[in-house]
Amino acid sequence: MKLGLLLLATTLPIAAFAQNSSTTVNTSTEYPNTFSSGSANVQTFDNKARRFRDWSISVGGGSAFMVHSALKSLRSDKTNWGYNAYISIDKQISHTFGLNLMYTRGETKQTGQLPGAPGVAAGVATGTTQFDQLAIMGDINFSNLLRRVDNHSPYRWALHGYGGIGLQGYRTSLHDNDRNRWSDNPKRTPLFVKQDLDINSVFYQAGLGLKYNVSPLIDVEARTMYIISGEQSFDGSGYNNSSYDPKAPTESGYRYTILNNRRSYNAWTVSLGVSFKLGKHLSHLAWHDPLQEAYYKTNVLENATTDLVVCEKGDQDNDGVCDDWDRQLDTPAGARVDGAGVALDMDLDGVIDLYDKCVTVPGPAENNGCPIKK
Repeated sequence: MKLGLLLLATTLPIAAFAQNSSTTVNTSTEYPNTFSSGSANVQTFDNKARRFRDWSISVGGGSAFMVHSALKSLRSDKTNWGYNAYISIDKQISHTFGLNLMYTRGETKQTGQLPGAPGVAAGVATGTTQFDQLAIMGDINFSNLLRRVDNHSPYRWALHGYGGIGLQGYRTSLHDNDRNRWSDNPKRTPLFVKQDLDINSVFYQAGLGLKYNVSPLIDVEARTMYIISGEQSFDGSGYNNSSYDPKAPTESGYRYTILNNRRSYNAWTVSLGVSFKLGKHLSHLAWHDPLQEAYYKTNVLENATTDLVVCEKGDQDNDGVCDDWDRQLDTPAGARVDGAGVALDMDLDGVIDLYDKCVTVPGPAENNGCPIKK
């Protein structure tokens, strides 16, 4: 207890004395939210201080397929091709993460056939889905996130991961040779479903993209996305109906859910796109590896001229002090000298220590620096 009080009593005064104007962390009216010891290079972060582009606009398009649904685009005997097109505004938050506001329009075509007698009567049913989607997506740059510390090379390819949520609207149609066809006798019409783009139709999507840095202005990207619609009617097979009894159908469209009675029918897109990087800076933040900057600065230092010229005028008396600042250029060999190259005379009697027989006691030169005894 006494030892602890003693340490506290001695530490507090030292800590208080150690605080002065050069080490105290402080702020200022110019940078009210910035605290510095005074040695940091502090500056405001505004548009003039930006070093990288961080906005871009992306456009692209490709194929779309209905998968994991009652009616499917990909079948063993045939592939039903659809399309998708997108445009997005992209904001890079850091060198590993960004946000995208993305609008997508597309169409899928899918087919399916009921089992047994209903399938014989209806034949192969054809469904079409036209969709519009507005989503916010997160963008993770895996190439920057997982880049090895010892990888010093610059790179032009980058693997991106996407994931987000949004709202969608869609219009579907279902045609077959039985109940879902145009007929006046008996009265028949194809099955149509319409879902407006509003808060009642939320979807999710995730995917991967492989980008190539063509130039400071342009990137190209191959991208694939998986769309979780959250809707059972998304493939055109009918309205959501989890209580449907296949033995007693009440609506012609409902029966196709027996082909795959899951709660959400989903789609898959494959596309090729171009990103236009906006801004006046040389490079984009998504392609900036912070380690590369450190490697560059280290390389500059390593290759800088390191030749330091010492003793340009030489050391004439070999006393270890360069002639550039030697105040005694003819110091005798073996004499100890001070920083200015002057031979040491410890007792200041005019006899340098090299010749002084009595180094610590003054004496005349004729007596080798020792006092004359009377």
